[in-house]
Amino acid sequence: MISGNFFLDNQISPDEPEKFSEIFNGKIRIEKILSSGHTTEEGKWYDQAEDEWVVLLSGIAILEFEDNSILEMKPGDYIFIPAHKKHRVTFTSKEPSCLWLAIHGHLK
Repeated sequence: MISGNFFLDNQISPDEPEKFSEIFNGKIRIEKILSSGHTTEEGKWYDQAEDEWVVLLSGIAILEFEDNSILEMKPGDYIFIPAHKKHRVTFTSKEPSCLWLAIHGHLK
């Protein structure tokens, strides 16, 4: 059995703009991600080998995709990002910081 509280330990230090915590790793991988002012380095793209389903639980974030589409996210918004769909984070709020729940795997 694995248990815990997703809303505990959500502090992030100023010198650490993003923090990943693995919640579960099996046929799928579940992560808790904290972001505070984090952005993807200019010119870099996430090109993940697995699908990702992610929901923003707090904060505000903006994702950009290689096709120039933009997704502004607020608490409760979620997205399914297929494997190899290039994307980047162009904004995450600092106050409140962003709390994400991400599920990775071959989800289709």
